[in-house]
Amino acid sequence: LHQPMYYLLSLLAFWDLILSSSVVPKALSIFWFDDVDISFGGCVTQLFFMPFTFSVESGILLAMAFDRYVAICYPLTYTTILNHDAIGKIGGAVVIRSFAAVFPIVFLVKRLPFCQTNIAHTFCEHIGLAKQACADITINIWYGIFVPLLSVMLDMVTIVISYGLILRAVFKLPSRDAQMKALSTCGPHVYVILMFYLPGVFTVIIQRFG
Repeated sequence: LHQPMYYLLSLLAFWDLILSSSVVPKALSIFWFDDVDISFGGCVTQLFFMPFTFSVESGILLAMAFDRYVAICYPLTYTTILNHDAIGKIGGAVVIRSFAAVFPIVFLVKRLPFCQTNIAHTFCEHIGLAKQACADITINIWYGIFVPLLSVMLDMVTIVISYGLILRAVFKLPSRDAQMKALSTCGPHVYVILMFYLPGVFTVIIQRFG
């Protein structure tokens, strides 16, 4: 289990646990005990960790797509390109990128004066909290759109391009068995991508325009 894909899967599982831990405990306390109160600090913590961990996981999925691309298109140099150092650098770059993109949201929210205290969601989300303010939130709205477009959407486009190149390489293989074997290594990853992005994109659309 020392292949790069398993390291990436471990990272994905770790950050998925962080993502769940930032929301699920409070959501369960709301549903089970009707504990609907949350401090402003706790709310800000949630609205940071939700997009931060989502962006990190998106970057890891992109790294996994790159892993499949190298494994299928350049199998002879796979272990040279994706060694332990490369995986560590990729993981570090993903975390730094996500932190730099999401952390300004904390300051954008803290600068606002609030005149309402009820959030119609089970967790604190940037725009959902900003809408409770008594001030202009145009910057918050545009930043809330700008960050996903530059990080998550860019990841999605790059993943699609990677799989386009993978399919082109697969269909050039001489035998059908080789083609099916290559595609079978990508199937679980594609399923994870769809299960990750579709609910996330739907949530962003509802929060921004619903």
